[in-house]
Amino acid sequence: MSEDIVKEMVERISWFSPVDYEILMFFEKYDIGLTAKSLAYNIDYNRKYVNERMRVLESASLFSNDNGIYELTEFGREFLAGNVDEDELKEP
Repeated sequence: MSEDIVKEMVERISWFSPVDYEILMFFEKYDIGLTAKSLAYNIDYNRKYVNERMRVLESASLFSNDNGIYELTEFGREFLAGNVDEDELKEP
């Protein structure tokens, strides 16, 4: 999915934050498991803020959290592929 499409989706979803765009783009490029601290370092955002946003994105079923390691869920991958309508996202 192109960066512009992800940015457009993020802008359409009222509860998304600008950092959510950075988080999703990072995980689209690197489909790996990371702590919020490692992610914050890699996208150059405040660790506490990234941790807060990861919990929000987890509650929307875009990410799973296993002992502090965040990974995209299958639903998150479908979202990045453009196969999820915004009304399918659970607002936290």
